[in-house]
Amino acid sequence: MSENFAVFVNVIIPLHISQLYTYRVPKEWEAEIAVGKRVAVQFGSKKVYSALVQSIHHQPPLKYEAKYIYSVLDDAPIIEPIHLKFWDWISRYYLCGLGDVMNSALPAGLKLESETRLVAHPLYEPGSVVLDDREYLIWEAIEIRHELSLQEVSEIVQLKNVFPLLKSMVLKGVLLIKEELEERYKEKVLTCVRLGSIYLQEEVMEALFKKLEKQEKQLNILLAFLHLQPMHQHIDKALLIKTANGTAAPLLGLIKKGIFETYTIAVDRIKIEATPKEDFILNPDQEEALQKIKTGFETQEILLLQGVTGSGKTHVYVKLIEEVLAQDKQVLFLLPEIALTSQIVNRVRKYFGALCISYHSKYGDNEKVEVWQQVKTGKYKIIIGARSALFLPFQNLGLVIVDEEHDSSYKQHDPAPRYHARDAAMMLARLWNCKTILGSATPAFETIYQAQQGKYAYVIMDKRFGEVAMPLIETCNVAEEKRVKTMVQEDFTSTLFVAIKEALEKGEQVILFQNRRGYAPLLTCNVCSWIPKCKNCDISLTYHKFIDSLKCHYCGFTQKLPKTCHACGSPQLTLKGVGTEKIEDELKTLFPSARVARLDLDAVKAKYGHEQIIKSFEARQFDILVGTQMLSKGLDFEHVSLVGVINADLLLAFPDFRAHERAYQLLLQVSGRAGRKHQQGRVIIQSSTPNHFVLQAVLLHQYEALLERELDERQKFAYPPYFRLIKIVLKHKDYKTVEQAANQLKNLLLRQNQIILLGPESPHVGRIRNQYLKEILIKINRKNPELELLKQHIRKSMEHLNEDKIYRSVYVYADVDPV
Repeated sequence: MSENFAVFVNVIIPLHISQLYTYRVPKEWEAEIAVGKRVAVQFGSKKVYSALVQSIHHQPPLKYEAKYIYSVLDDAPIIEPIHLKFWDWISRYYLCGLGDVMNSALPAGLKLESETRLVAHPLYEPGSVVLDDREYLIWEAIEIRHELSLQEVSEIVQLKNVFPLLKSMVLKGVLLIKEELEERYKEKVLTCVRLGSIYLQEEVMEALFKKLEKQEKQLNILLAFLHLQPMHQHIDKALLIKTANGTAAPLLGLIKKGIFETYTIAVDRIKIEATPKEDFILNPDQEEALQKIKTGFETQEILLLQGVTGSGKTHVYVKLIEEVLAQDKQVLFLLPEIALTSQIVNRVRKYFGALCISYHSKYGDNEKVEVWQQVKTGKYKIIIGARSALFLPFQNLGLVIVDEEHDSSYKQHDPAPRYHARDAAMMLARLWNCKTILGSATPAFETIYQAQQGKYAYVIMDKRFGEVAMPLIETCNVAEEKRVKTMVQEDFTSTLFVAIKEALEKGEQVILFQNRRGYAPLLTCNVCSWIPKCKNCDISLTYHKFIDSLKCHYCGFTQKLPKTCHACGSPQLTLKGVGTEKIEDELKTLFPSARVARLDLDAVKAKYGHEQIIKSFEARQFDILVGTQMLSKGLDFEHVSLVGVINADLLLAFPDFRAHERAYQLLLQVSGRAGRKHQQGRVIIQSSTPNHFVLQAVLLHQYEALLERELDERQKFAYPPYFRLIKIVLKHKDYKTVEQAANQLKNLLLRQNQIILLGPESPHVGRIRNQYLKEILIKINRKNPELELLKQHIRKSMEHLNEDKIYRSVYVYADVDPV
């Protein structure tokens, strides 16, 4: 066949590689091939992958001979061209490969790879076909070992490319290729039972009862079946045995007699319980906000909804969702944390029932595939999820909601693509030609700036639902109380201690916030000031009391708590600082009758850990909830009257240009958990610097003043929203190599004079997992029209560095819009 008429495909391979690869389509697969379908391809000498068809054409590659695809894996495309456009934007904007995007976008159950295994064809008769010398060697080895891998075949016949040889043996009926690609996704099936067809007649059933009179256990099974039959379309074996209080043996006896037949059905792993539909009427403030949103959407595609905590933004969202569903379209509702999804899903499901599903990283591989397939078929209309929900195969997206849009959890850090879900959501909505709502009580300064510039529509909800007053916020001077020795234990001011005691006496609940997990962040020697550090990272170890060990929060390295100093041998070791675990411990001593729970990364390792703790606290099974920033994110507890911030100084001293913005947001968000339903709440912030301008802005609700001050600073020093940031990170196990590579990359980057470049510098933690780090920060004026060209220059500079043999082993990546 002429090359001009041959069919070729460009495919995305789910690996960290920057380009697409071209494969040839055999004649027998040409009718099956389509953009968005997965195909089995050989990549490298041994591996077989499921790649995704990105385009179909008739142009053979210029630099290599195209291999043939093995097979087409899907009957229908798993994603549509619009999703590929979104992937392409992610790849270009965030300077990563399409393989990285595919890896992040597809559930693991849809990404298949396997080393090909070869077995003898069961119908092959030795000697029935002619084998050449190499083929005979392979056959002999199969007879002895029963299975061979591609690598083993290659070693036996001393050939690198063994595929033509194996293809010949498969066509001759000698070999079978076993599990070339093993499907990871397995349907969940139930084994069900039904009556044999002859027993459906009334007179036969009467005879059956007489027959089983003396078989009590079998009769119980039959009676249980007849009891369940009116209520269940399918009756599974386990349910039948449980209802009859029996065992499997009598049921097996009935099956052997032909009285029951078994069959299997596929079932969903994710169970959605039906709930009675509720409705509500918006109050005047919410109705006004809704009308303003509709007006705003007449001129703008994106709208910022700034609503104080407890203003009822979710009710406004629900009314907007109703209108989208009436058009038979889907809604994406993004949240920053898994901890939030259960509460919001339960609230939204009250109004929309089983049309609503959640999607997040705690789901297993098979559950993710099921959600994927059901979103694709349109079964679910409202998808509530964390950032990974962006990549679901929507069929008709009508609205995107990004709640708590300011939250840094929307940013993906590792692995690539290092995308920001808020920004990516806006692009996704643009591709679907639908609207985006960004909701927050404390919007990101970049977002509020865009709204002020008129690029986003802007609506404010400044009153709490039900006219509940905003909480009373006060500060406590930790330094002063330590001076006059009025601190209770080590970490509670007298004011906070008394406030907790009063709240508990009234039967109210308390939330305490400390943005550091573990028991104590530092162990130190009183004699020589030695501090134990991680052996893999340049960071001190944190003590965790529940495992009685020191732990690294970067790589997970643990070691037992030392009895003596490793430097001077002194036994005088002291724990310094405070984490959530220590606060929990102190509370149990101070308030022995109070029920205390903890919500942090260590406490929620179980699959539904967040959900269980939140539900228990909602049900008033705990009196005090201690936690990290997970507590700040939109959770709504009816009986919380007091919120305490243990140490606000930690937030203010962080070395980052966004530190003051984040501190304000976090403190105000945490404050919003107090007094949300029936009464005004109280918030106590402990700090050694209570007069700090950020704390004063929180106390006096001076958001605009803080915004103006921070924007002036950022304009002066070329930071967002006036400049775009791109951070280049280099990693290597040898410090000198990574330092030289960073300097070489800097020289390559400086060939373009339209960028401001800082570094290379070692970050605050300069070594992680035995890899030394160097960072280069690039600043590009937001008004620069050549952003795309500048990004191409950055990408090419990184690729050029890795082409150098000396620096090929250095891992380099770009983090666009770092947070």
